Amino acid sequence: MKNYAKPLEKLIKELGKLPGIGGKSAQRLAFHILSLDEKSVDELADSIREAKAKMRYCPVCGNLTDREPCEICADETRDRNTICVVESPKDVFAMERIREYKGLYHVLHGAISPIDGIGPDDINLKSLIVRLQQGDAKEVILATNPTIEGEATAMYIARLIKPAGIKATRIAHGIPVGGDLEYTDEVTLLKAVEGRREI
Repeated sequence: MKNYAKPLEKLIKELGKLPGIGGKSAQRLAFHILSLDEKSVDELADSIREAKAKMRYCPVCGNLTDREPCEICADETRDRNTICVVESPKDVFAMERIREYKGLYHVLHGAISPIDGIGPDDINLKSLIVRLQQGDAKEVILATNPTIEGEATAMYIARLIKPAGIKATRIAHGIPVGGDLEYTDEVTLLKAVEGRREI
């Protein structure tokens, strides 16, 4: 990047900060953006600003939304007896792709990881407990990622809610260990939900 003009170098640097974008990808994206007409660049910039300004977390489930409550929480046809707990809003979109799950969600915004200094108080867990105490949930599906942190989080939540008489189930491991829900195909994800088990 030493030979680039400063504005281009800055653009490549900022694009390189995005997840999954390395130096070469950032460079390709930067050159593509520069090849766009002025209107397309304005639309791209405006869509980024609008998403950043209007998107927020649902006060009920923690999912990303542009209204309160989110579309899923507001949908009266959803099964209020089941709450699927996931790590991130991306996981909600992954679960919705299978079009079979009709319950509600709760987004933790992370997973318990003592090595990284992330404990139960550092994720969206307290609001889940409040929801369970005030709601009609009979089953909590623990759909955290099949990583060490995801497994630890699922076990912690299962132990926490067991005394309340709420059934805790874990999605089956059709999802590879170390994988993310976001990148899992619909068939694998559907089989994982269908094969969930009580923990």
